[in-house]
Amino acid sequence: MNSQTKNCQNCKKDFIIEPDDFGFYEKIKVPPPTFCPECRLQRRLAWRNERGLHNRECGLCKKKVISVFNQELGNTVFCDKCYWSDHWDAIGYASEIDFSKPFLSQLFELFYKVPAPNLFAFGTTMINSQYCNMANNMKNCYLLHDGTFDENVSYGSGVFHTKDSLDITTVRKCELCYEIVTCINCYRTLFSQNCEDCVEVYFSYNLRGCNNCFGCVNLHKKSYHIWNEPYTKEAYEEKLKSLGLDSHKNITSLKGKAHEFWKKFPKKYYFGVQNVNFSGDYMEHSKNAKWCFGVANVEDSKFCSFVSNGPVKTTYDFTHYGDNIELVYDSIQTGDGIYNVKFGWCNWTNTENATYSITVPGCSNIFGCVGLKKKQYCLLNKQYTKEEYEALVPKIIKHMNDMPYIDKKGNEYRYGEFYPIELSPYGYNETTAQEYFFLNKKQIKENGYKWKEPKTRNYGITKGSENLPDKISEVSDDILNEIISCEHQGKCEEDCTTAFKILPEDLKFYRRMNLPLPRLCPNCRHYQRLKQKNPLNLWHRQCMCDKKGHFHRIEKCEVEFETSYAPERPDIVYCEKCYQQEVD
Repeated sequence: MNSQTKNCQNCKKDFIIEPDDFGFYEKIKVPPPTFCPECRLQRRLAWRNERGLHNRECGLCKKKVISVFNQELGNTVFCDKCYWSDHWDAIGYASEIDFSKPFLSQLFELFYKVPAPNLFAFGTTMINSQYCNMANNMKNCYLLHDGTFDENVSYGSGVFHTKDSLDITTVRKCELCYEIVTCINCYRTLFSQNCEDCVEVYFSYNLRGCNNCFGCVNLHKKSYHIWNEPYTKEAYEEKLKSLGLDSHKNITSLKGKAHEFWKKFPKKYYFGVQNVNFSGDYMEHSKNAKWCFGVANVEDSKFCSFVSNGPVKTTYDFTHYGDNIELVYDSIQTGDGIYNVKFGWCNWTNTENATYSITVPGCSNIFGCVGLKKKQYCLLNKQYTKEEYEALVPKIIKHMNDMPYIDKKGNEYRYGEFYPIELSPYGYNETTAQEYFFLNKKQIKENGYKWKEPKTRNYGITKGSENLPDKISEVSDDILNEIISCEHQGKCEEDCTTAFKILPEDLKFYRRMNLPLPRLCPNCRHYQRLKQKNPLNLWHRQCMCDKKGHFHRIEKCEVEFETSYAPERPDIVYCEKCYQQEVD
């Protein structure tokens, strides 16, 4: 089949479906999508609430819990212990199929009846980390979301196998790090981005195998450099002392200088290692993976993002998690032994042949189910025989095509589309969609999505951030009793919490690292780091190198590529070969 140009029914822009795409859709027996890739990603992310936490009560044991589901929804949440216990069974909430109503309407009527987990975190593996979501195997972590195998880490997202660090985003195998973004296997690395295998690095960008470097860019296996200039060990250490990194004033100045210095150097068109036949950004060890962002060990797949661990094989439109999945389509928060799952939300642990289903661990051959465990041949949580199930599924698919769900914008959701954003239990502004596809309150309401009104926060501020001591050596233990105003209070569109506290563990870290106290609340710090990452989109561009001494031997390199650096940005973007010739 040839490529076809389609018009997205949501944003009305054209998009292309390639021959290989049609082959995948035929293999898993779904029609081609009617939303473009960007709108499909936005739609999935609107079903992921990492950071919007609410006080709730477990519907079974009545214990006070933290939950991603707001009390106003009217649904029931269970604490982790109760949710995974044998004291209830979601099959008791079974519904009969009603062919007079859209199927998705019936599915979400069921969703609101079935108890939901208070958080998407595996409680038995979470030690002293009750304020962490989308996580497992954490110890002594706080407000750390989307991570696993972390210890003594706070205020971060996308963090894996990391210890003793604060304020980090998209990080693997790091220790004693602070304010870093997209870094791998680093130790004592601070205020840096896109670094790998680095030790004692500050304010640096895109270093590999470096140690004792400050304000450097594009260095490989270098030591004792400042602003890309070499120093002796003694001179480096003396210069570092003179910079006064214990001072908030000095760090603010150095951070601005570093970011301006970074702009002078070319950037490789993507960040990643050991990928073959790919397109995307922040990729590792992937093959035949197209339009993928933040993925590891992905093969023969397309439109995947935030894959924390592979393998992921022959999968399209997948977001968050992974860990041994195959033949998954248009699903989110799904992983751990998953096969042939379509339109799934939170499908975990040895689930297969599941369609339009939510939190169904260990299930197989189910359609439109919620909260079931180790069941098979169920529709809307009702048990059927194998023969009854196989006869009913085609009828439901036909019903979804004959009577689609129609959202407030007029978009039709026939069989083959993920859930409408307007049905998400979360306010759009408390989901990950808001971080990558920002909409203001007016736009959210005009689209028919939910808006979560920010909490009224009367914290009784006792200390303005502008009055904090400049140096950590000037901070006494009394700071633990203060409620500090956020420097961005009333100045940003993001969800500023307006105030914050310094916790004992935070203070120990700042003193250990000789770092000044932050002036922003954790939310504002999070959004500051997110702004350093590239968008989840690609543009077709040509290498900007014009050096005749490079491999092209002509005035301008003619290599073209797909990159997440938009054409209007000031960055100097090179192809792989030209970039390698620039790296020192």
